[in-house]
Amino acid sequence: MRNAFPNPSSDSASADAALDDPSLIALRSGNTELRVAPRIGGSIAAYFETTDAGPVHWMRPATRAALDARNPLQMASFPLLPYCNRIRDARFDFDGQSIDLSGDGNTFAHALHGNAWRRAWRVGKQTATSVELHLEHTPDASIPGDWPFAYQARQIIELIGDVLRVTLGARNLADRAMPFGMGHHPYYPRTANTVVTASVDAMWHADPDVLPTHLGAHPAVDALRDGLSADAFDLDNNFTGWKREAVIAWTDEHRKLTLTADETFGQMVVFAPASEALLCVEPVSNTTDCFNSPADARENVGGCVLKPGESITGVLHWTPARY
Repeated sequence: MRNAFPNPSSDSASADAALDDPSLIALRSGNTELRVAPRIGGSIAAYFETTDAGPVHWMRPATRAALDARNPLQMASFPLLPYCNRIRDARFDFDGQSIDLSGDGNTFAHALHGNAWRRAWRVGKQTATSVELHLEHTPDASIPGDWPFAYQARQIIELIGDVLRVTLGARNLADRAMPFGMGHHPYYPRTANTVVTASVDAMWHADPDVLPTHLGAHPAVDALRDGLSADAFDLDNNFTGWKREAVIAWTDEHRKLTLTADETFGQMVVFAPASEALLCVEPVSNTTDCFNSPADARENVGGCVLKPGESITGVLHWTPARY
């Protein structure tokens, strides 16, 4: 096991100061609060409990610097549409057409996380405990590599008591079929005593570019079932056979957060790198590079094809508890 990273709460003062940013939408239910950043990829900037000692964060909160940079990768969680994670060389073939996404402004060599996280979302209906966010994408012929299918997306982000519920959906507006995947990308506080528990069947091994090579056994599969220390392995991998529930526990603080997903999100990613104090347990509908997967692997990579006018919706819950 690696030496554990220090508690990332060294940034807590910056994060707590950012909670009052006027560009954020504040939602409250009892002692639980959310901050939502529509302009920063429709992201959640913070999810926390208010206490006499200060905020207790269930997701890693955005700092002042992150908000100033408008960087979704430094938010608490952000939506992934119309695909999750990487596409090799930003290219794939679909329905007899070669799709090249390399010029759409995504600065990664392998197109990453779709385009919705790099767009401002429009605010719709809002209450004290919920907000609707909307995004409509129309392909821009002047942008080489722009996602070539028109679609609209919606998020309903809400507090139900202290539970965070996110309803994520999309509709194909194109006059042809569209390959599709979606998910959410939450970051959690990572400490020396953070443990992740989830029932999974196998892991996609990956190359140095974090692109899948083969599906198979790995010690992390068994470790996840029993409770995996966030410091046990160097992970940025997809797991199959996920039972759509994962528990992130901070054992020394006697608190935990349970993520549950509906059948739309049949895949799970764990990102716990050796080099940084980061932890993600991501509910997704498709594995990395699913659009380039061979036909005989399709049942293990997820994703779908939306017909013209067809819609898809999925629901996620994060439930906090103390023990």
